[in-house]
Amino acid sequence: MSEFTLKNRVEGGGSRELSDWGMNSEYGVLREVLLGPIENYRWLETSSVSRRTLRLGYKFDPEIAKQQHAEMEACYRDAGVTIHKLQADPALPYQVFARDSSVMTPWGPVVAQMGHWWRRGEYGPVIRFYHDNDIPIYDVITAGAFEGGDFQVVKPGSILCGFSDTDRTQKVAVDQLKSWVEPEGWELKTYQFDPFFVHLDVFFAMLTEGLAAMCTDVVEPELVAWVKSRNIEIVEVSFEDAMCLGCNVVALGNDRVMIPREAKNLRELCLANGLKVYAPDISMISKGGGSLHCLCQPLHRDPV
Repeated sequence: MSEFTLKNRVEGGGSRELSDWGMNSEYGVLREVLLGPIENYRWLETSSVSRRTLRLGYKFDPEIAKQQHAEMEACYRDAGVTIHKLQADPALPYQVFARDSSVMTPWGPVVAQMGHWWRRGEYGPVIRFYHDNDIPIYDVITAGAFEGGDFQVVKPGSILCGFSDTDRTQKVAVDQLKSWVEPEGWELKTYQFDPFFVHLDVFFAMLTEGLAAMCTDVVEPELVAWVKSRNIEIVEVSFEDAMCLGCNVVALGNDRVMIPREAKNLRELCLANGLKVYAPDISMISKGGGSLHCLCQPLHRDPV
């Protein structure tokens, strides 16, 4: 009998943690990852990043985007990560950003609800993927708009979830997720930011167990204090680098990270901290508003 269920969540807590799927951190060794299709990607005026790209007259080249996506995939394979892919839907040009249509928890994925018309239908392919692979879904966000770029498991027992209260991620949806997570004995820290920054992963990312990248110039001191109180050291990312999505990185585990090639300062800082760095060129994709972190959804990390 299939393991698939649309609601693995138990009311009041005590939900079953998954063994073959799931994660309890952003930095445990990454074993399985979900990527979106590059074939139907094109730039749209979706964010401050893509609006700037189009305003400055850059031209999208789909063949270069495909080559860069393949380079990123090669980095995952070299790191020993098994790649899974969403089925392409030509009506979903931003489906390549697999981070947003769901988020992974120890109890299975949460299916998101996206507000923009060009992303609203992404719940369909992602639910089909989990069904076809017998991955139990923890639950489905129904209370409001929610996108996975605002969700990070900073360490076991502690989730950071940002919101801008626009049609990206809304507080009512974050509160719904919080009402599920807290009965499991986990903390869910909420943080509101200006819609200009689109998602939390534009200015914050976990690198290793005790190291995070953050653009402290654009966040409130309260968030800096909260991160440090979790015994996490902060590597400073400049505003300029953050706006080029230089903070949009993927921790691979075992002191390995994948960083956009253009994020030279963060690359140097990570190397200085003894990390192994993969640095694919992702610039043709990132000019549309999302980079490495946006492009992937971890399906399974080793527990830490």
